[in-house]
Amino acid sequence: MNPPLLQFVWRGEIVTLPHVPPTRTLLQLLREDLNHSATKEGCNEGDCGACTVVLAELQGEQVRYNAVNSCIRMAHAINGMALWTAGDLTAPDGTPHPVQQALHQCHASQCGFCTPGFAMSLFGLYQNRVLKDRPVSRTQAQAALSGNLCRCTGYRPILDAAEQMGALPPVHVDEARLREQLAGIAPARRDQANAPTYDAPTRLDALLAARAARPQAQLVAGCTDVGLWINKLHMDFAQVLDVTRAAELRTIEVQDSHTVIGAAVSLNDAFAALERDRPQLHAFFSRFAGLPVRHAGTLGGNIVNGSPIGDSMPLLIALRASVLLMSVRGQRELPLEALYTGYRKNVMAADEVLAFVRVPRPQPGELLRVYKVAKRLEDDISAVCLAIHLQLQDARVMRASVGLGGVAATPVRAMQTEAALTGQAWTHDAVTQAKAALRGEFQPISDLRASAAYRVQVLDGLMERFWLESQGVQDASLDALTLAGENA
Repeated sequence: MNPPLLQFVWRGEIVTLPHVPPTRTLLQLLREDLNHSATKEGCNEGDCGACTVVLAELQGEQVRYNAVNSCIRMAHAINGMALWTAGDLTAPDGTPHPVQQALHQCHASQCGFCTPGFAMSLFGLYQNRVLKDRPVSRTQAQAALSGNLCRCTGYRPILDAAEQMGALPPVHVDEARLREQLAGIAPARRDQANAPTYDAPTRLDALLAARAARPQAQLVAGCTDVGLWINKLHMDFAQVLDVTRAAELRTIEVQDSHTVIGAAVSLNDAFAALERDRPQLHAFFSRFAGLPVRHAGTLGGNIVNGSPIGDSMPLLIALRASVLLMSVRGQRELPLEALYTGYRKNVMAADEVLAFVRVPRPQPGELLRVYKVAKRLEDDISAVCLAIHLQLQDARVMRASVGLGGVAATPVRAMQTEAALTGQAWTHDAVTQAKAALRGEFQPISDLRASAAYRVQVLDGLMERFWLESQGVQDASLDALTLAGENA
């Protein structure tokens, strides 16, 4: 079996590459196969942002630009997209792009190793905001650069550059020509009858058929974790099945009682949909990895990965979300917490795919908070994640849902704690009982992120904070909890 042709738009032309192995990363393709050194290799695990590139794809008639980490992006995953690297911003006559001019004028580079990644994150911001006459605020710049780390320059001049680039003469991409080129790369060319080693079906029925025919193929749904298996564990896969091109799985449907999110919807888009119903979730979502990871990763991939410190699952468990598993044999729906059987293990059959996530919409009397405690405020893995969801009526807890991460081998639901709260008047005495139940319900481990004793102590503090916030107290600082994590 041979890999399918890889086709993408780069530097204004359609590039066609045969014989690209299924587990070749985009960074490897650029640096080793195409001898393109402008994109840097830093951590090689999606944390530092030195390898950031911008991808563009058609969504209807619109072109959407996303900054992603090329080190954990499979090369074949960019088929049918357009690519920009830090070496592609300067005009043919040598005129620097406004992003480059702003970085230069603001003295926003010292050693320069991280600068290509910062430039590409700013280029994505430039395309999505500046060229649409939407000014860039400092807060928006910080969000756009959340996946980029600088060791020597410092962030102030880089943020200055982000604000200044909109004041320079604009530079536009020829999107009319780009749309023609992207439309000319037919995804069907990849649906080969001889079972390609990298398969990315564009329809759900074709995806399920491929899964049934090749259950041994490695599923990828954004590859932000599988990319680490390849880079750090040196794993290789003879066959890869990519779920992210199936059109049905890229949809978000808002129903009367539920929001139904396709498994291939990016984390960023899925979080935006959930945030529209529950704006209080914004701060939590902004702490989930960096923006390039949220652009590439998918909600379905994060769920199926099953990491005990995957941050989306405690929230979804607390919201009583369910997952829809599909195969050529049919479909079944189950509560999210019932998906897991052990550390990174689940109940899915070899021919099944997680297709949709169903999240109940808010009801009157809802009280919801989700807390993440980590050693850094941004771009870090949780030591503890706690989500609490109460349904109150006449100051009484009619229903309680509590989801946790970082305290067991899987994301879990705290059913004993829920039982301690349900039916109780919403008072501090009820919170005290819930704390006692929560302390005894799980036996967290000690690891590099936190000790078991610290995790238990943090859960106590977060329950107390939840009570205070429910009473209108707003000075319980998440920053203070984060600093406490640093000192643990």
